[in-house]
Amino acid sequence: MPMHLDVLLPFGIFAAKTGVSRIVVETHEGSFGLLPHRLDCVAALVPGILVYETAADGEVFLATDAGVLVKSGPDVTISVRRVLGGSDLGRLRAAVEREFLALDQLEQSTRAVMARLESGFLHRYAKFRHG
Repeated sequence: MPMHLDVLLPFGIFAAKTGVSRIVVETHEGSFGLLPHRLDCVAALVPGILVYETAADGEVFLATDAGVLVKSGPDVTISVRRVLGGSDLGRLRAAVEREFLALDQLEQSTRAVMARLESGFLHRYAKFRHG
């Protein structure tokens, strides 16, 4: 059974895709791949390149800012502050470095605290929901 992917921004939905066969995101521990039958999970994302694949679109690349991924059954929701789409992987990587990683120290510290809070909340939510 293929996955359903929603990429959410603070002000709306960037993408809603059905028939997704695989997703690759970047976390603090490195790249993280999802296939349809993978167990449910929650992951904190770092700025990087998100890759998803569908039969209709093939491989699609998105430059994403820090965020959170939640997989529940076939539904994958990714919530990020900013996202850019494009077909040139080199330009997307440069955009990540230029726009998402060039943050001042205060914003980086604030984001780290918020990511820990979000991760803790989502972990507790997942435990509550499944247990």
